[in-house]
Amino acid sequence: MALANHILTIEVGSTITKVNRFQHLPEGGFEHLAQGFAPTSVDRGDVRIGVDQAIADLEVRSGQFIGNPETFVNSSAAGGLRMTVHGLTYSMTARAAREAALGAGGIVKMVTAGPLCDYDLDEIREIHPNIILLAGGVDFGEKDIVLRNAEKLAGLNLPVPVLYAGNSAIRKPIQKIFAQAGIETLLVDNVFPDVDVLNIQPLRRVIHEVFNRHIIHAPGMAKLAELTHWGILPTPGAVLLGAELFAEEMGDCLIFDVGGATTDVHSVTEGSLEWASRLIEPEPRAKRTVEGDLGVFVNAHNILEMEGDPEWQARTGDLAAMPNTDRQKELTRWLCARAVDKGIKRHAGVVTDLYTPTGKKQVVKGKDLTAVRWVVGTGGALTRVEGGEAILRGICTGPGKYLLPSPDARILMDEDYRFSALGTLAQAYPEDVKVTFRRWGNKMRKQSNMTTELEAGAN
Repeated sequence: MALANHILTIEVGSTITKVNRFQHLPEGGFEHLAQGFAPTSVDRGDVRIGVDQAIADLEVRSGQFIGNPETFVNSSAAGGLRMTVHGLTYSMTARAAREAALGAGGIVKMVTAGPLCDYDLDEIREIHPNIILLAGGVDFGEKDIVLRNAEKLAGLNLPVPVLYAGNSAIRKPIQKIFAQAGIETLLVDNVFPDVDVLNIQPLRRVIHEVFNRHIIHAPGMAKLAELTHWGILPTPGAVLLGAELFAEEMGDCLIFDVGGATTDVHSVTEGSLEWASRLIEPEPRAKRTVEGDLGVFVNAHNILEMEGDPEWQARTGDLAAMPNTDRQKELTRWLCARAVDKGIKRHAGVVTDLYTPTGKKQVVKGKDLTAVRWVVGTGGALTRVEGGEAILRGICTGPGKYLLPSPDARILMDEDYRFSALGTLAQAYPEDVKVTFRRWGNKMRKQSNMTTELEAGAN
């Protein structure tokens, strides 16, 4: 018998497909009812095979048929959008454009700053991106270099859309250059309209729209898209949207999603006043970094090579997408710890010494995480193998060389693997998602207080 008035979320990941069933509560928010898993079936020519198997798994676990629920879908199975990013100065427009791309499902394969040369154009041809992103210049600032870059990119005659998110004063000539070459151009607000002003949300939205067009070309994805009225959200975008709502409701947060192919780190924080004056370039409040070389299955060999430990390198036979044996879990836990450690050091701000005519001073480059109140672990590697909470607690050491969360930050483990699902639901039900996060956080606070009281009683 099917449950009435329920909602289904489908996540087609790079290795695992997850489905979750939720139900609206009369007082607001969602109750998590059941979930199912299956291997992703892109390599079998149709992602629907894995989706159907995951739904069947959910029905067996719950003893209920899904019926005809309202459905939401997110996916990273098509590998994201290959992007090349071209700005005027790396520390400004090129970096801002890269931040927007990483939050919307884009995989940045190349970043250039300044005039494009023949070698750059050759590399773009080799990458054959799904999107070319052209930026550069604050509004009503530099024009000539950006216009020349547009002419060179149009001369490549690549059949892919060009997003322009640079100096608004030259939008019309930019559009004309690409129109004459028969290339689709999407005009977006400048990502860096003024000095030290980041404006990445409009660009993120447009990249998501292009992602939605692109992802249906994955085998079977077009049929999957017919199940939802909301389009297919890139999984990183779903997690980032969830993180933003979590931060609104609960306070500044850091989200780790360790997967088989990548390690994604999301943070939503302005940082602390203590370090704000030492930042040498602006950072977005909501930031995502994706470490495409850090995974616990598909890219496990990268971590093994980086660590260079012969004992662990000899255990590749224990690698498993869904670890079951003690040895498989032990290896996954070790890989996960290394992925978290390397991922946070690439995401967090770095404190360095700058020598000036008036003497040495400390400066910060990157994201200040010292004001983070919650560290959330999601993804199978962190939540399905014991030891995930200890791994995350190990990075909460406070400021040092890296600006990390303080030791009193709360650790929240997404044991039901629902963070990205809730982020996907936020497209339609943002307030209900915030209510759900609040209940989740309150439950963790109560558990933490009970543990503290028990420890105090024991002493």
